[in-house]
Amino acid sequence: MRAQLLGLLVFLGASALVAGLGGLATASNVTGWYATADKAPWTPPNWVFGPVWTALYLAMAVAAWLVWRRRAEGSRAALTAYGVQLALNLLWTPVFFGLHPALGTPALWIGFGIIVALAVAVSVTVLRFGPISRAAGLLMLPYLSWIVFAASLNLWAALHN
Repeated sequence: MRAQLLGLLVFLGASALVAGLGGLATASNVTGWYATADKAPWTPPNWVFGPVWTALYLAMAVAAWLVWRRRAEGSRAALTAYGVQLALNLLWTPVFFGLHPALGTPALWIGFGIIVALAVAVSVTVLRFGPISRAAGLLMLPYLSWIVFAASLNLWAALHN
């Protein structure tokens, strides 16, 4: 029981770390260049992003924990895919928000490439999680949907800024 709780705490901690680092990369630029950027008409208000990402990171951590605790065949590959998508998630924020002041529009296109790779990595994660834990695969679907939505926002920004 302790090992299960410790495992859950590790996955929650990894999500919290990525969320925190992403928040640091975003904070100064949301009120900087992004505040005056031409954004897609369907862009939600800034206050929406925090609660949505909090829920998504919690769901992602629980999904990974469900796969980890099964210790089934394919778990290692599934958790590797999870790690890859988590790394891409972490990479996107400083590229999109942080590099724009230095690089301009090319940073937005680099960000778009990263978020497309992220969508592919999340899709692979869903496909690998599902056979091990149906609940884990389903828990990742809102995240995949949000990443596709975020990619549409990123594409608009790259095309219009």
